[in-house]
Amino acid sequence: MFTGLIDDVGTIATVAITEAGRELRIACRYLDLAAGESIAVNGACLTVREHGQGWFVTAAVVTTLERTSIGTWAEGGRVNLERALQVGDRLGGHLVQGHVDGVGRVERVERRGDAVLVDVVVGDELATMAVPFGSIAIDGVSLTVNALPAVGTVQLSLIEHTLRVTTLGGIAVGDDVHVEVDIVGKYLQRIAAPYLGSARGSG
Repeated sequence: MFTGLIDDVGTIATVAITEAGRELRIACRYLDLAAGESIAVNGACLTVREHGQGWFVTAAVVTTLERTSIGTWAEGGRVNLERALQVGDRLGGHLVQGHVDGVGRVERVERRGDAVLVDVVVGDELATMAVPFGSIAIDGVSLTVNALPAVGTVQLSLIEHTLRVTTLGGIAVGDDVHVEVDIVGKYLQRIAAPYLGSARGSG
């Protein structure tokens, strides 16, 4: 479990295909990692396989590659990193599982005063679980949904701190981003689905 508050931006040092999957060696500032611990890499929960002073190796299996953009990552790419939440930590963002729900596409980036507004096409299914001023994780960053400007689209408002300490400072039209909707929305949709289907049939 994570909070969506990024604590480092790493750099992909090498990419290889191994028996473990698409293996990534990532340079970072962490000095006390443990084998087997979970790290959210651009919002995708991955397991530390090897580690050393300022680096770790992880791998994405086929099921992870199918629902993320990790298959396109290359050496030199920058990634948002967050270590797993510990009991007693401050929950400054929102509860993020590190289970990417889908890949969105950046449609618009516009500076408005001291904020940067970003429209991301996430698809109808994910957009139905987003609410204005609710929470959403984009590339692992806990953000607030500023608006729902069009069907299947969410709008984000990025503050200066977020732009400075995450990879979102370089976000551009056409970029693919990992999307994880709020866990509360997912459970509510699952619970309500049978009743909504029944209501549509009777209507």
